[in-house]
Amino acid sequence: MKSLRILVTGATGYVGSRLVARLLDAGHDVVAATRDPEKLGRFGWCDRVTAVALDAADPSSIDSAFGVSGQIDVVYYLVHGIGQPGFRERDNTAAASLAAAAKAAGVKRIVYLGGFVPDDGALSEHLAGRAEVAGALSVEGGPELVWLGAAVIIGAGSTSFEMVRYVGDRFWLIPLPPWADHDIDPISIRDVLYYLLAAADPAVVPAGSYDIAGPGRTTYRQLLSTYVDAVGSLRAGLPVRDIVPLGVVGRVAGAAVPVPTGLAADLIESLDHPMTASDTVLRDHVPDPPGGLTSIEDAVAAAVANGRPLPVDKLADPHHLADSDPIWAGGDALRLRRVASTVTPAVARPALGLFDSVPGPLAGVLRTGLDLLLTKVHT
Repeated sequence: MKSLRILVTGATGYVGSRLVARLLDAGHDVVAATRDPEKLGRFGWCDRVTAVALDAADPSSIDSAFGVSGQIDVVYYLVHGIGQPGFRERDNTAAASLAAAAKAAGVKRIVYLGGFVPDDGALSEHLAGRAEVAGALSVEGGPELVWLGAAVIIGAGSTSFEMVRYVGDRFWLIPLPPWADHDIDPISIRDVLYYLLAAADPAVVPAGSYDIAGPGRTTYRQLLSTYVDAVGSLRAGLPVRDIVPLGVVGRVAGAAVPVPTGLAADLIESLDHPMTASDTVLRDHVPDPPGGLTSIEDAVAAAVANGRPLPVDKLADPHHLADSDPIWAGGDALRLRRVASTVTPAVARPALGLFDSVPGPLAGVLRTGLDLLLTKVHT
């Protein structure tokens, strides 16, 4: 594929930051869009992109961003407000505004990463909202749309994976509601990036809606077991009756793990559906990457294998944690090491690796107490 000028919205996010690195490696000219361009300075690729200010909630900001970006061939739409009150309406409005601006700017293609849309009943706010965004991005006479749907993305820093990590680390007895046995088709972040790059090329991927998934199917219960095995822990499942509304479960889970409460709650409300790919999958149009798609076991093993977080463009593997990923990601031991290193002499810092030997539930208690203490100190 020839070099393209590509605008990435959500460039500072988990997928977006890794996608920018891959696009640059592939020789594309990247425009990184964010509400605050100064924040791009913490990403290893910041000096290799054109930075533009773009607030998806402000149509005038969107118009201005396209005005200063020059001719754009492809837009990756990776922004969402999941976890924030009223995100569904705001997401729809933002997508419609961007689609209109892209049409006026002569953009040829929009690639949107959303989620699976089950057809087995009422959808959660999260799932329904993702489908509506795809509709809002489709404008008559505007850029053609490629909508990629994904379920759980496996990789350190991914919200879905981090929730698996914290549940697997913090609970000796892991609560398993009936929906823990629903089928899911997860995908590794490595394969997500592979498919996103392919989706920019109309000669490879025609406009349309496609699901993307890895080579294996599992359940939430089995995914937790795979994680526990990968980190060498011993845990037991505790079947529980499905008598509490998922919204309440989400709030409780958000309080029990360091993932932002609203984000955890919105994601958990989606668990009442099997999250499996439809019959329209991108794998039918795009050959598998060299070496094949990444298995669930290999993706989880890679996600827990890295040590010190590195700049996102220097990661040996996109499954690894980047130093620009959310501060709550990466596990309790990492958080404890980071905080302790600020008050530990350099000569003694190698000993901070002992935090990795602290049992997960205890590390979770220590981290929670430390975070509460730091919050009080700074207020």
